[in-house]
Amino acid sequence: MTGGFFARPLPAVADEEGAAVPAALPPVIDAHVHLFPDRVFAAIYRWFDRHGWPVRYRLSAPEVIGFLRARGVRRIVGLCYAHRPGMARELNRYMAELARDPAVTGLGTVLPGEPDAVAIVEEAFALGLRGVKLHCHVQCFAPDAPEVAPIFALCAERGLPAVVHAGREPRSPALRCDPDALCSVDRIAAVLAEHPRLRLCVPHLGCADYRAYTGLLERHDNLWVDTAMILADYLPDDGSAPEAVRHLLAVRPDRVMYGTDFPIIPYAWDRELRRLAAAELAPDALARLLAGNAERFYG
Repeated sequence: MTGGFFARPLPAVADEEGAAVPAALPPVIDAHVHLFPDRVFAAIYRWFDRHGWPVRYRLSAPEVIGFLRARGVRRIVGLCYAHRPGMARELNRYMAELARDPAVTGLGTVLPGEPDAVAIVEEAFALGLRGVKLHCHVQCFAPDAPEVAPIFALCAERGLPAVVHAGREPRSPALRCDPDALCSVDRIAAVLAEHPRLRLCVPHLGCADYRAYTGLLERHDNLWVDTAMILADYLPDDGSAPEAVRHLLAVRPDRVMYGTDFPIIPYAWDRELRRLAAAELAPDALARLLAGNAERFYG
């Protein structure tokens, strides 16, 4: 695999950070925050240093929660993913402990295809976790693969959502598998058709198939997206991302959630919030984007 956003490491950005959520904004829920045990975070930070970008906020999971809450973020959605078989249960127990904080909505994870995968997800839900997070690039699976279907079926049965990084980017030669071979809009369309009761979110606005995911959102009422990193004007882009965001907020304002990817970002924590504050969006659309849609998606 060659090319992609991570064909070479991307730079840090030394932009100024604010002390709080901009006062002009309505309440904020960050629907895309990563929470891992210390040793997993340390490995992720090392990987990004070598292959992605310099991580600006090298915090532990409790520090992540405290940082965002102290700056006025009302609630966060905690996401994790299992990099190998046998680690999902530990991650889920850790997330459940963090989610005892009423400001945290925690999601579980599992490695599709590992032994007892469905039982692991059932246990995560029994711990109080409010959905499941999967990552095609890291976990090396296609979203419409047979081993994933029972996980989606269980989520649909329980009325709990799935968040699946299924966009092709960011690709990197350092990944174990090729996202181009696993990720496509057609594969997500197949999942939506097979599981019509499943609430499914594709993060990063389906990066980098923005236009195609915009079309898919117009056809499927069980699909959602989040904006993590797409509003920051940082990732390499062909110019279609801002256009897609504007179009989505016009035609599907009920299906787009604000998220950041915090703390695994190379710029100020509030970079996207400050841009939204200056964007002059309609008050109702802004309130939905920043909190209302996440409240509905996660119940």
